[in-house]
Amino acid sequence: MPATLSAGVLAAVLTAAVLHAVWNSIAHRIPDKLIGFTLISLACTGCAAVLACCAPLPPAGAWPFLAASAALQVASQLFLLRAYELGEFGQMYPLARGVAPLLVAIASVTLLGGTLSPVQATGVLLVSGGLAALAPASGRIGRAQLPALGAALGSGTIIASYTLVDGVGVRHSSDVLAYTAWLFLLQGPVIPLIALARRRGRLLAQLRPVAGTGLAGGVLSMTAYGLVVWAQAHGQVAAVAALRETGILVAAVIATLVFREPFGRLRLVAGAVVLTGIGLMH
Repeated sequence: MPATLSAGVLAAVLTAAVLHAVWNSIAHRIPDKLIGFTLISLACTGCAAVLACCAPLPPAGAWPFLAASAALQVASQLFLLRAYELGEFGQMYPLARGVAPLLVAIASVTLLGGTLSPVQATGVLLVSGGLAALAPASGRIGRAQLPALGAALGSGTIIASYTLVDGVGVRHSSDVLAYTAWLFLLQGPVIPLIALARRRGRLLAQLRPVAGTGLAGGVLSMTAYGLVVWAQAHGQVAAVAALRETGILVAAVIATLVFREPFGRLRLVAGAVVLTGIGLMH
């Protein structure tokens, strides 16, 4: 694997970071979070079905990774859904995303035999620390916020897990498009089925008013993750995992402009730390 990220990989990951922040803001903006995540999952499943028709079946060696990643992604979404129900976007998103790069970097070195140069390792630490600092910058953290924070941290831990799984799994697939398509085909229907079981005959009526917004979020989600999987196939997993989290800077702007959450001095300092880390990673 290359020690640095190429311009193409860098562009793909940064684009994915922006798209990821936007689709998460869409998920948070829809008042009924289960409905929002259901629509996003339905759009991802539909896009994946179309892509699967245009790509070969993944080889046998990729399927264990696909199954594991799909299960982990469903779990992560359920934790994130709960975090968005309980907490503010500007606090939950950075916490959920900020913990993942550091965990990925540690695991990629200790479990997968990867290497990071001292400069890259410093960059990963700076990005992770800066993103984590954005969480308390979004508001006071007290006992009442602990369930929301726990859900966000749970989502972030699982994100780190499926990032590692996909980093290895995509290298067992002959086609990145096929891997992405089948990953979303496996995990996409789960949350809609959960919503159907909970809402039953009310589900369709609840989906209809926000269908356009939610489905658009799903298309953005699918595109963002496809770009990340492609980048993982062409760049170092830990560096890609850290760089993709820069979408939190976009999320900070969205939190301020859309959700009217404060953008204070600590957020500016944390953002500068993140950007410094990015410079060290490539």
